[in-house]
Amino acid sequence: MTDVTSAKTARRSHHWRRDVTELAALFTAVAVADAIANLIGHQPDGPYLLIASAVALAVTAAFHTWWARRHSHAPPPTGTGLPAEGDGSSTVPGHGTDVVTTVPVDTPTGTGPAPSPEDTALWRMRTTVRDTPGSLAALCGALARHRVDILTLQTHPLSRGTVDEFLLRAPAPLQAQQLSRAISAAGGSSTWIERADTHDLVDAPTRVLSLATRTALDAAELPLALRQLLGRCTIHSLPAVSVTGRATGETAPVEGVLEETVMRLRDPSGGAITIERPYLPFTPTEFARARALVELDARLGPRVPRSEHVLTLPEGNDITVRRADRGDLSAARAMHDRCSERTLRLRYHGPVHDADRYLDHLLSPRFGRTLAVQTASGRLVALGHLLWDGDETEVALLVEDDWQRRGIGSELLSRLVALAVEAGCDSVYAVTQSSNTGMVAAMRALSLPLDYQIEEGTLVITARLDATPVRSLPPYEQAGR
Repeated sequence: MTDVTSAKTARRSHHWRRDVTELAALFTAVAVADAIANLIGHQPDGPYLLIASAVALAVTAAFHTWWARRHSHAPPPTGTGLPAEGDGSSTVPGHGTDVVTTVPVDTPTGTGPAPSPEDTALWRMRTTVRDTPGSLAALCGALARHRVDILTLQTHPLSRGTVDEFLLRAPAPLQAQQLSRAISAAGGSSTWIERADTHDLVDAPTRVLSLATRTALDAAELPLALRQLLGRCTIHSLPAVSVTGRATGETAPVEGVLEETVMRLRDPSGGAITIERPYLPFTPTEFARARALVELDARLGPRVPRSEHVLTLPEGNDITVRRADRGDLSAARAMHDRCSERTLRLRYHGPVHDADRYLDHLLSPRFGRTLAVQTASGRLVALGHLLWDGDETEVALLVEDDWQRRGIGSELLSRLVALAVEAGCDSVYAVTQSSNTGMVAAMRALSLPLDYQIEEGTLVITARLDATPVRSLPPYEQAGR
């Protein structure tokens, strides 16, 4: 690709030597013509020869003019950088100035037939370039030479340079290493490339608005929205007060803190939200978007969708499954009082007298989602937790002794896994003991691939969610309100 320069600015100043040369050539041509006319004109057939020569010159000039006009609209040769008429090209400004370059929009450049959609792959790429005229043009030229289409482009200004983020459609045989080398040769640095999918085809404003809507409807969506906004990252919600009642000292300034691969934001519910992405530094643009999402959550305050589903158990009793939050703290503590020590020990893996301390943390929508089961009389008899644990997701169940082995645990677990699938989790894990046959049976009933690990006498069961869809509603559900 080359820059297109206006013809008005392409005029070159004439030198006096060129003028003298043109004058000398003119006088020489006149002298030669006079000599030929004198030589032929004195012959018997001289006038006829001169007329025939003039006619031949006129015919030659007319043919040359016709030929030049017929081929004047031919496309320029490869490498000139000038857009051919009707070739589907568009102009893209370079960084720092309106330098016009040609970038293929729908048709990849180069020779040979265009690859079919089955022979292409989607890539997300981010690279840092200098904020100088032509830097973006060089990147686009490198991609075009490899028959790569630019589907979307975002720019993240830095104090020095610019981070360009692309969504690319490339030929399937093209490897990430080849693409990275081409970008490096074109001036890109700190290049990061990963495979993308069709979900990445949504433009950035639409994706941000969708995440803001989800956050506005449910406070538990904030960590998930931040993860989808920032890509593959680890998010920790650190409370200001631990489960033992001690101050943790975790806090963050109102404006937040950005340190290369770590950003810290003030949690509206207290404490701090720490986001880490070791493989790729955050940009100021990403930091501003994350901070705006957290501010939206803070302004809306605590909120949990109030959906309820009435189920009929096989024995004929009706139960209601709904979302729970800190408003259910008293009812949850009352359920703890009715549970046996063995049931509490299997759930919390520690001293029984500490069980109540975990409830405030578990019922907070900041750390996950909680489902509660209550009877027709309004008594809380079971809790199911889906907890965000950094990059992983944990499921946990607690069912009151008198209501165990009635299918409530399996029902809760099925719904929690459906919520995890909806949230885009790849897997969920449960921490229990081998003697907890009810939890093991409930995990096996999911009909998902399971991995079993024993860690310090504790059984960890991991279910992979990308294998088989999990039903969201049981077959015996009767109504929802």
